[in-house]
Amino acid sequence: MAANKDTADDLSNEEDLEKALCVLAGSDPENCSYSRGYVKRQAVFACNTCTPNAAEPAGVCLACANKCHDGHDIFELYTKRNFRCDCGNSKFGEFKCQLIPAKDEENVRNHYNHNFNGCYCTCDRPYPDTDDQADDEMIQCVICEDWFHSRHLGCTTADPEELQEMVCETCMNKAPVLWTYAAHFAVSPVISVSHAEEEEEVDVSEPSQSEHEEPSTSAEPTKQETSTAVCDFMRLCRDLIVKAAGPERPRHGAVFWPYGWRAELCTCVSCKRIYVTAEVQFLMDQSDTILAYEEKGLDEPFGQHPLMALMSSMDRVQQLEVIYGYTELTTSITAFLQQCVAEGKTVTVEAVHQFFEELRARKRRRTNAGYQ
Repeated sequence: MAANKDTADDLSNEEDLEKALCVLAGSDPENCSYSRGYVKRQAVFACNTCTPNAAEPAGVCLACANKCHDGHDIFELYTKRNFRCDCGNSKFGEFKCQLIPAKDEENVRNHYNHNFNGCYCTCDRPYPDTDDQADDEMIQCVICEDWFHSRHLGCTTADPEELQEMVCETCMNKAPVLWTYAAHFAVSPVISVSHAEEEEEVDVSEPSQSEHEEPSTSAEPTKQETSTAVCDFMRLCRDLIVKAAGPERPRHGAVFWPYGWRAELCTCVSCKRIYVTAEVQFLMDQSDTILAYEEKGLDEPFGQHPLMALMSSMDRVQQLEVIYGYTELTTSITAFLQQCVAEGKTVTVEAVHQFFEELRARKRRRTNAGYQ
């Protein structure tokens, strides 16, 4: 979750620390991601020192947060999809990116929200919030990627650890076709949390409707079908029409989805058109999920327990410094060994000593530049 570098926000347990590590593992700590275009998913940061104006939000990649904005007031935004690094563009005034100075004035395809100004949820409050003493976790919507206090989601869940993805009410209404799927595949909107196949035992329909009523498959749409938001679209596929005729779900509050729910989305031409119109076509991509990104990060070497044990007693700023340093070291060593192999060189003691001396010199130059 986002945090201010000025706040000693300790990661109190191994699971939180592991998540922090794997979020950064999927991003390059050495090279600005700008050259890769709009990256499918990466760790993104906002610099309150360089871009404090809420009207001009901007985000920077991991490498720029480490090298260009070291010592600045940084908001960690977790990950964002299809984002291109803004560091040094027109939103930063005279400030230029140290890694890729020449950039477009603006990344027009980037999406921003109030997270880039350090605010979250419908309450538009910072995190951590020193004025809020409530013990409440924050959950990210997989569509708008804003973070919400669980008490502000408009629904109650008993076991959030079983829930893989959440879509806030605003985004559900933005893509109303999801309400139809929610009645069949999402977690029940009541307090007890169940798997999709058990959900049929919970009655979420109107009292007048029989729980054993079979869905209508007739060509003529029923009153229930026409009242379903999905029927606002032209040329529906038969699969959606059948689902729309089934049990309805109250259309309020956030919706929690179990793992694998995206695979249940119809991908016919008509449905794809619906997703594109609602700008949620990424839901068809299984690798778009945060879970897929984090699993990739867990494969990285620094996700092992010895490093986490070492960092468990550090505050948030120290943890970030260690992570940046470790990822930079492993990246440099890998590049050094690959170069030796490519050039057919033997890795000698002298070569290793020279490598580490160059690494130390580079670190000194970066440190000295930060104080100029």
